[in-house]
Amino acid sequence: MKSTKKSPEPRPDKSQTLLRQLATVPAKLFSGAFRQQYGALCFRYSNGGPQVEILVVTSRESGRWIIPKGWPMKGKKPFEAAAIEAWEEAGVRGAVRKKPVGYYTYLKELENGDVAPCIVDVFQVEVTEIRGDFKEQGQRVLEWVSPDEAARRIREIELKSLLVEFQPRGRKKGNGGA
Repeated sequence: MKSTKKSPEPRPDKSQTLLRQLATVPAKLFSGAFRQQYGALCFRYSNGGPQVEILVVTSRESGRWIIPKGWPMKGKKPFEAAAIEAWEEAGVRGAVRKKPVGYYTYLKELENGDVAPCIVDVFQVEVTEIRGDFKEQGQRVLEWVSPDEAARRIREIELKSLLVEFQPRGRKKGNGGA
């Protein structure tokens, strides 16, 4: 006996929609129109040992796993903007390195529905303070995970590589932004 119940329609993959949209305007990818963002690769040493844990957060719109990131801020250096994003999106502060540990690219869906290719410079933040009261509290899920688990959760291929290969630079505990 066949069931009369309809199987649910598969939900469209939003990333495929973005790729199709970009395919109609390839000039956007090759016109030098990449937008700059700054990200924070927040980490801590687990149980005071040599192993690190990386902080991943969910995006507010889609709920996918990301690292804290945002747009340039007037009057702030790139590493300062990354540190501010870590505080606003995840309630963490710490020693931030002034030079990026890497970068990745992704497609950002803008509020008007357009798609912008973005390049994100990623700055290392050794977390020394975690607070429960921060700007975007309740809008995101935060989890501390191993670098491998962080890479499994993240969608962007270049960021996955950064996470898997991540080795903290500078001295353990309080490198002072060296």
